[in-house]
Amino acid sequence: MNNRPDPNQKEKRNHPTGEPNDNNNPSPFATPGAQRLWLFLGFIVILMFLFMFSNSGRSSGSQISLNELGAAARQGDVASVIERGSTELEIVFKDGVRRMAYKSPGTDLMDLLGYTDISKAPFEYKAEPGDNSQAIILNILLFALPTFVLIWFLWRMMRSMRNGQDQALNFGRSRARVSRDMERPQVTFADVAGADEAKEELKEIVEFLREPEKFLRLGARVPKGVLMVGPPGTGKTLMARAVAGEAGVPFFSISGSEFVEMFVGVGASRVRDLFERAKAEAPAIIFVDEIDAVGRQRGAGLGGGHDEREQTLNQILVEMDGFENDTNLIIIAATNRPDILDPALMRPGRFDRKVMMDNPDIKGRADILKVHTRGKPLSSDVDVESIAKVTAGFSGADLENLVNEAAILAARRGKKSVGMSEMQEGMERVVMGPERRSRVISPQEKRQIAYHEAGHAIVAHMLEHGNSIHKITIVSRGGALGYVMPLPPENQFLMSRDEMEADITVSMGGRAAEEVIYQRFFSGASSDLQNATRTARTMVTRLGMSEKLGPRAYGSNNGPVFLGREFGEVRDYSEHFAQEIDEEVNQILGHAYQQAKNIVIQHRATIERLVEVLMERETLDSHEFLQIINEVAAAQSAN
Repeated sequence: MNNRPDPNQKEKRNHPTGEPNDNNNPSPFATPGAQRLWLFLGFIVILMFLFMFSNSGRSSGSQISLNELGAAARQGDVASVIERGSTELEIVFKDGVRRMAYKSPGTDLMDLLGYTDISKAPFEYKAEPGDNSQAIILNILLFALPTFVLIWFLWRMMRSMRNGQDQALNFGRSRARVSRDMERPQVTFADVAGADEAKEELKEIVEFLREPEKFLRLGARVPKGVLMVGPPGTGKTLMARAVAGEAGVPFFSISGSEFVEMFVGVGASRVRDLFERAKAEAPAIIFVDEIDAVGRQRGAGLGGGHDEREQTLNQILVEMDGFENDTNLIIIAATNRPDILDPALMRPGRFDRKVMMDNPDIKGRADILKVHTRGKPLSSDVDVESIAKVTAGFSGADLENLVNEAAILAARRGKKSVGMSEMQEGMERVVMGPERRSRVISPQEKRQIAYHEAGHAIVAHMLEHGNSIHKITIVSRGGALGYVMPLPPENQFLMSRDEMEADITVSMGGRAAEEVIYQRFFSGASSDLQNATRTARTMVTRLGMSEKLGPRAYGSNNGPVFLGREFGEVRDYSEHFAQEIDEEVNQILGHAYQQAKNIVIQHRATIERLVEVLMERETLDSHEFLQIINEVAAAQSAN
């Protein structure tokens, strides 16, 4: 059952009428200020109507002129006249009708009617104190309301003009976030694991900021800039925050994209303002994240040209070159694209030191896992070292995500601690994505997937240079219908030709099993063929592993950079060599496929047994996999 809320229903809940507002016709009550203004104006209008209706109710809805009043009095139709205040007259006729008349203030009523003596008037006369408050208030409202509205609009106009001027004046100011004293990042080197060499490099920066005299006494010049280079997720920003936390100095942080605006000169102005602010609080650290957004090589892109980004870069170069030795100001930048940075930015005197932040090795991964599992309840079966062994190629961010996914799974299952099963599941979610057990797969296709994965596993196990098998599964996860998880060797940085050919052969194992068992091919080997072809072509064109073509690199990616990417391979070889490259790639792929096919034919009984167990259990770990291989081998030797 799908419990996800309907977005249409959610939208209707936000509108009492069930109909959403039209974005193209915004409501006049959109802002709180406008709401208050409209409420106030509505209140004033209601008051005006109340005064007008109350006044008209008292006057019985009819009026007569003074001439008409005099004529009616002389005819004897008026019973009484009541004078209220100096202007208002209430006339009561003999037939009971009440009417109103008004005169100018200060004039005598009897003189107006032609009677010199009140006692001789043919009607009763009364004089009462008048209440002109309603008329006064009504007049005030009628005259004050337009004046108030005019003043309000003038005030709003002047305020918007002042805000616009303030924004224009502040547009060139730096948007860097500064942390001082208690606001300083409370991250230290103890919170950063898996980058011991980088920490050693940056400890010198911290020591200079703490004790600059120690270096200046010996005439040493501390690097003005430190460029941290590494793949995404390796902890470059975290390392910069740790430097600030260790040094105890103001920390200015900004992203490279925050310098550049659509208005010319704004980026350069922000750079000047940033360095002025930092110099005023020196010793200090300026951290520029993703500096490749503003430090890309000048002249790249369509037309090259002199644009706003290049002006900003020029100002950065000037500011960094203008540092004095006693400034005590250090700039740290981070990027994962050092190949596109401008050479002037990389020369000594600007970014003097480059700190590499690579993906951690097995020891670094174990240390990172210990940092991220600190404070989390772990079961006794959790082995951090074994997790670090099977997570080769993981970055620090991947390992953090692994631990977080494991904690979420444990909470979802109602456990009070995180176990090894959750850690394993979290690792697979990071690599392949969540399980998709709801995907409906027919038994026939499920068996085909089992043969495919069993072929990969047997070929990898039987090859001399193949990797050990950590897990086999036919449970769909992410975009894969099944997969084999190898156990890579520890801390391997170089690969031989035999090992690369073994990888290609393992990639061919699934397709070879399909041909041997079904005598036809399926579409499941698409990604395997792509990986195998890419590896074979790299061997021939980049690594010089072809005996026929010799130790030479064919083609390069050092072409012009456009928008952070190369146009493509620059071909520096003839069509003759292009044909020979294709032949060599085909020869490597063909040899690997034939080798995989021979292994599958030779160990078909083991594959059949693996498929039967996979159809029953769906997943096998390394111990179960080796146990099945040994059982089949023992049965064959007994026969």
